[in-house]
Amino acid sequence: MMVVVAIVAVIAAIAYPSAAAGIESARMVSAADSVAAFLNSAVNRVERRQQAIALTISYKENRLSLFSNDLTRELQLPDGITLQGEQEDRRLILMPGATVPGIAIVLANQRGLRKIVRLDPMTGFPRVESVNKE
Repeated sequence: MMVVVAIVAVIAAIAYPSAAAGIESARMVSAADSVAAFLNSAVNRVERRQQAIALTISYKENRLSLFSNDLTRELQLPDGITLQGEQEDRRLILMPGATVPGIAIVLANQRGLRKIVRLDPMTGFPRVESVNKE
C-alpha cells in the first residue's frame, strides 16, 4: 500500500507544473475574452443607443470601467492577471458616429504569458492576439 501511495505521489508531483500551467493559460484566455466582450459591448452601446461612453483603463486597480448617463459597468480582472502599460489611468471617450479609437490592452500573468486585446478602428471589433515569451 505504501508503494502505491508513493507512486501516486511521484506522478502527482510530476504532473502538477503542467496542470498549473494549463490552469494559468485557461485563466488568461478567459480574461482576454472577457476584455474583448467588454469592449465590444461598449462599442455596440455607443452605436445602438447613440450615447457617448467614457472608457477608463485603471492599471493600478487592474480594472476597466464604462460610464455614461445611465450606465456604470466595471470589469475586474481575475487574480494573477494584470494590465500592463502606463502607470496613469487612461480615459477614452467613445462617441456615436465617430471612429472607434484604436487601442491595445495588454494582459499578462506571472508565468510571462501575454495577450493583447486590440480594438480595430476600421471595424470596431476587438481582436485577441497572443504574444510569445521574450
